[in-house]
Amino acid sequence: MSQIKQSFSWWCYADKGVAPRELLTAAANIGYSAVEMIEPELWSMAQDLGLEIATINGHHSMNDGLNRPENADRIEQELRCNIDLAVEKNVGALICFSGQRNGMEDLDGLKNCADTLKRITPYAEEAGVSLFMELLNSKVNHKDYQGDHSAWGAELCHQVASPNFRILYDIYHMQIMEGDLIRNIREFHPCLGHYHTAGNPGRGPIGENQEINYPAVFRAIAETGYEGYIGHEFIPVENPIAELETAYRICEEALRL
Repeated sequence: MSQIKQSFSWWCYADKGVAPRELLTAAANIGYSAVEMIEPELWSMAQDLGLEIATINGHHSMNDGLNRPENADRIEQELRCNIDLAVEKNVGALICFSGQRNGMEDLDGLKNCADTLKRITPYAEEAGVSLFMELLNSKVNHKDYQGDHSAWGAELCHQVASPNFRILYDIYHMQIMEGDLIRNIREFHPCLGHYHTAGNPGRGPIGENQEINYPAVFRAIAETGYEGYIGHEFIPVENPIAELETAYRICEEALRL
C-alpha cells in the first residue's frame, strides 16, 4: 500500500467563508496529514488538531530570488533563520524560488542558484530540514520565472548534490509549461521531493472538469516509490471543505489501485 500522505496549501482555502479552526478540523477529519504555508499564528492550532506543518516559505520574494548573486547573503540569512524556526516548530521543509530571469540566461541562473544553495544545505542537513525549489509556469501565472522546466530543476538538484535539497514538482505548473507529466515524473523522480496539484486550465479543483488525468499521475508518482506529500493547491469553486474532501478521495482511490 502506498505510503504517500496528503496535505493542502492554506492560502488557497483560507478566507473562503470557513473559520480557520473549522477548516483545519475538517481537513484533519477528512484524513489530511498536514497543512502547508499556513500563517505562524495558526501553527499551534493546526498541530493541536493533528496536522503537521509540511512546508513554509523559506525566504522573501518569489520574483527576486536565488538566481541573483546580489541576493545570496540576504537569502542565506533568511533560510538560516527559517531553518532554526522549522526545527523549533517541527516544520518539515522550506520552499525556495529561483526568481525571474530579467534577461539572465538559464544556465547562469541555475549556477547562481546552486552556488547559494550549496552555502546553506550543510546547515539544513545538520538541522534535518529539507529545502524545496518550486517549479512554476512562466507562461500564465509567473511571467519570466526562471525555474520553469523539469530538466532545469533536475540539473539544479544534481549541482547542489545534497540529500536535503529537492525539487517541488507542481503538476499544474508543469502541465502548462511542458506536459508529458508521467514521463517526466518517471525520469526525474530522484530529484522530486514534494508535489502540488491543481486543475488546468484555471487552477481549479482536480476532478473531471479539467485536462489532467490525476488518477494516472498519482499512480505514476506512487510507482516511483515516493513516500512524501502530495499537496493540493487548487482554488475552490464553491465549498472549500467539500472540494478538499473530493480531492482527497480522488488521490486515495487512485493509490489503492
